[in-house]
Amino acid sequence: MELKDYFESVKGTGILSTADNSGKVDSAIYSRPHFLEGCIVFIMRDRLSHKNIESNPHAVYLFIEEGHGYKGKRLYLTKVREEKNSEQIASLKRREQEYESEEDRFLVYFSLDQERPLVGDA
Repeated sequence: MELKDYFESVKGTGILSTADNSGKVDSAIYSRPHFLEGCIVFIMRDRLSHKNIESNPHAVYLFIEEGHGYKGKRLYLTKVREEKNSEQIASLKRREQEYESEEDRFLVYFSLDQERPLVGDA
């Protein structure tokens, strides 16, 4: 199954881990990724994860499948580019928020460096 199909059909919890240029690590809950132009794409607000990606383009997205214990994926990513306040963000949002903030949003494109199972090295 291709990654795009996997993330469209499987529910679960995603965690994006980033580090700044000195190696200080952060992890945050993130929605399932989008797939555009051959890239893995996340909508990011201008918070710590985004600030880390600005100085260190590498990240890991860990996805734990709902109801399947330790089944899921680890995606090793490298930032390719980003768009600030892109009109495309509105079309990609999966959930509606009660209010819209004026906070900047970024559409961040990543290349996939490596895909591994959640547990082990299959």
